[in-house]
Amino acid sequence: MIEAQGYTGAVKEIQIFVTILTTPDNKTVLIPNGPLATCTSITYATQHTGRVNWAIGIAYGDDPDKAYEVINKLIAADDKILKDPEPFVALSALADRAVNIVVRAWVYARDYWSGFFKINVGLSCSFGKESLSISFPQIDVHVRKAD
Repeated sequence: MIEAQGYTGAVKEIQIFVTILTTPDNKTVLIPNGPLATCTSITYATQHTGRVNWAIGIAYGDDPDKAYEVINKLIAADDKILKDPEPFVALSALADRAVNIVVRAWVYARDYWSGFFKINVGLSCSFGKESLSISFPQIDVHVRKAD
C-alpha cells in the first residue's frame, strides 16, 4: 500500500512505463514511473504498527478532565490499542471554536482502520452520555433593542 502522486492504493504491478495501483474503493490507477521515481511517496506496509491520531474539539465550558476520562476509558477498553507505547491524550489548542484535544494511540497495522472507526463511534456515543459536546462551527447572534 502506497500513497503517491495524490493516490493511495495497493501496488498490483510495476511495468516498464507505469505502476498500477488498486485503490481502497477498487479503482485501478496507472501512475507513470518517471514522476513516481522523483516524487515523495509513503509506503504503509513496511511497519508492523502504526499510530492512530484523533483531533477532538470540545465546546468551551466543557470539562477537559472529564473528556480525558472518557477518552482514556475508551482506549483502555479497546483490545486493539497497544499499551506500549502508552496512548497519549493532551489539550492541544484553545482554538477559535473549540478546546482541541489530541489523542495518539498505537495499533497493529492490520487494525488501523477498525481501531480508528471504533473509537470514533465510542467518542460520539460516550460524549453525549457524559454531557460533553463535540464542537462544531456555529455563530451566536445577540439581538439588542436600540434606544
